Amino acid sequence: RRPVRDRAGGRAPLGPSCGGGVGAVHPCPQTLFFCSGVRLLLHGLCSNTTIKALDLKGNNLRTMGAEALGKLLRQNKSIRSLTLEWNSLGMWEEGFSFFCQGLRANNFLQHLDLRNNQINHQGAGELAMALTQNTSLQELDLRWNNIGLLGGRALLNCLQSNKTLKKLELAGNNVPGDILRAVEQALDHNQDREAILSEAQNQVDILSKEVLSLKDEKNKQFMDFVDTVDKQKAERARSEKMSAARVSQLQEALDEQYSIMNSLKTKLQMTEAALALSEQRVHSLGELLHAMKQEQNSVADCHFRELQQQKQEGADREGKLMHDLSAASEKNLLLRNQVDELERKCKVQQDQLFQVKQDLTNATAELKLRAVEAEERLEMEKRRFKQSLEDMESLRVKEVDRMTQHMEASERSMHNRIQRLEAIRISLEEELSQVKAAALTERGQAEEELVKVRSQARLEEQQRIEHLEEKLRLMTESRDEAQNCCLKQKEMVAEAQAKAKQLTLYADGLRRRLDELQQDLDSKEEEKVTELNKVKVELQEQIGHLEAERAAQDGLREKIAALERQLRALSSNHREALLDKEGEISLLLEKLRMKEAEISRVREEETQRASFLQSAIMSYVQGSCLGTHSSRK
Repeated sequence: RRPVRDRAGGRAPLGPSCGGGVGAVHPCPQTLFFCSGVRLLLHGLCSNTTIKALDLKGNNLRTMGAEALGKLLRQNKSIRSLTLEWNSLGMWEEGFSFFCQGLRANNFLQHLDLRNNQINHQGAGELAMALTQNTSLQELDLRWNNIGLLGGRALLNCLQSNKTLKKLELAGNNVPGDILRAVEQALDHNQDREAILSEAQNQVDILSKEVLSLKDEKNKQFMDFVDTVDKQKAERARSEKMSAARVSQLQEALDEQYSIMNSLKTKLQMTEAALALSEQRVHSLGELLHAMKQEQNSVADCHFRELQQQKQEGADREGKLMHDLSAASEKNLLLRNQVDELERKCKVQQDQLFQVKQDLTNATAELKLRAVEAEERLEMEKRRFKQSLEDMESLRVKEVDRMTQHMEASERSMHNRIQRLEAIRISLEEELSQVKAAALTERGQAEEELVKVRSQARLEEQQRIEHLEEKLRLMTESRDEAQNCCLKQKEMVAEAQAKAKQLTLYADGLRRRLDELQQDLDSKEEEKVTELNKVKVELQEQIGHLEAERAAQDGLREKIAALERQLRALSSNHREALLDKEGEISLLLEKLRMKEAEISRVREEETQRASFLQSAIMSYVQGSCLGTHSSRK
């Protein structure tokens, strides 16, 4: 038995038919058994999800096999390549129609080989109808069939709606040359369209990646902004703690100075009582007392000037804060560039605090030294005065009276000064409370402005992104329209070439038009790139503005923190009064609880009395009812 050669000259595998010839019509039981096995195999492959390529070359599948193949193409979603060479599927019209219906419903097959299947023009028409709705097939091999003129025209017409088929082999089918050239042009057109679509998709992917990268950069910058704000808050809290500790140390130092002054006053009183024994010594002690009073007055004047200076500084700071808050809406620049400056300023402030601490320690040491020197002088004077006590006892009474009067007058003047200083202190506390309230309101306003600026920036960013997406959509639509125009023009050129060669000039004009459209597309792409660059520049400028706003707001926050540190020192004085009020409130609550207990006790007594009265009335009523009943009887 010799193998039958196909039209291409190669050997064709023998089918399992019993007639010995290719394409035998009358099947034998062996053939029926083989077809049922193929059907079972294809039925099993319907639910398979791993096989990508299936080769059934030379198996004489017949009608049942074609129907099973149609069902396979409807249900299977994994097969990408199907080889059906030398199976005579075109001889069985019903089976081949089922196969074409399955191909129409399939959207996953990419390569189909139907060589040497005796497909005529009717089968080619059904295959063309299937290809009009198929959107996945890219390569179709129909060589060495019997498609003819009608089948070639049907396939050419289906290529007008099918835009995915890139390769169609029609050799050995008695198809005219002009139809073959038209098919080749349509396939070239599909390939060009696929290349343009892939390029457009790549550009869209690149643009989407750039937009995503811009979003990521924006998110990163925002997170960095939030992190820096948190760090600045932590630094501000640490500076507040340090300032509070510093204020407590200064308060302790002032308390020590007050105690030293009180001790000096007591010692001065003792020395004045001792100096009253001698007129000359009293005169010298009066000079010393005058000198000490001058020093005390100078100290008081210094304190008063310091208080005035603090008041003036508070007023200046308040004015500066008002000015800064009024200009906060206009100034929202320089954020990260001022971080280093703020750190340097913090270091300078720490150095200044350290210098103030050293000055205070030096001042306390000097005061202690002066106190020691005064004590030594007093001791020396006491020793001197003890020797002259015996001679000056007669004049002691008069001098003591005069000195007591003088001391009473000085004490009254000192009390008056203390009262004036207390009034000044109260007024300063009121002013500081007002400044604190104003600072709190200004801080709230600044935070609201910050929230508004952030929300506005987010809205602007979203609007820009939507604008860019709209532009991209419009560009893709215009590009698709241009591509459609190009496709239509290419089809017109193909028809013109098929009809006559005299319209070459018109085809040249159409080609020039295509070049112009391509140039327009290139110009639009360049405009799109320039717009993207502009958007990037605008985003960078907005980021700079936001950073500058953040720097200005950090400066304002530092100023507000300084005012808050000054106000915390005053708020500690009010806490004791609040504690006293809370104690009084607790006492009043205790009294209220006692009153409520008494009221509840009275209510219980009243309920008991009411129950007793009710029982007595019931007993009385029952007794009266019994008496009337017995009397009636």
